Amino acid sequence: MSPLVVLVTAPSADAALSLGRALVDERLAACVSVVPGITSIFAWEGKREEAAEALLVIKTESRRYAALEQRVLELHPYSVPEVLALTVEAGSPAYVQWVRDSVTVEGR
Repeated sequence: MSPLVVLVTAPSADAALSLGRALVDERLAACVSVVPGITSIFAWEGKREEAAEALLVIKTESRRYAALEQRVLELHPYSVPEVLALTVEAGSPAYVQWVRDSVTVEGR
């Protein structure tokens, strides 16, 4: 299995913290870093939009991605939330093992 970094934006730091806590508590993520105070510029329904948001940087494993994505879609206030998974090419072996251990659910 390989580690992933998943990027998700949220409408506020509070919303991001709530989502991050749920993902860690449910062992879908080993760690969620919340970066408050970003500005996103995007096209939505034919118009350019700008929004203050927070960014979640989620560390997980590829085998947990489908469940993580499903949970984000269930909990997220946006109708079409950003959920982008990036493959990790390399990482500290001890950290990668910690990620793996943190998202392991007995029997899976």
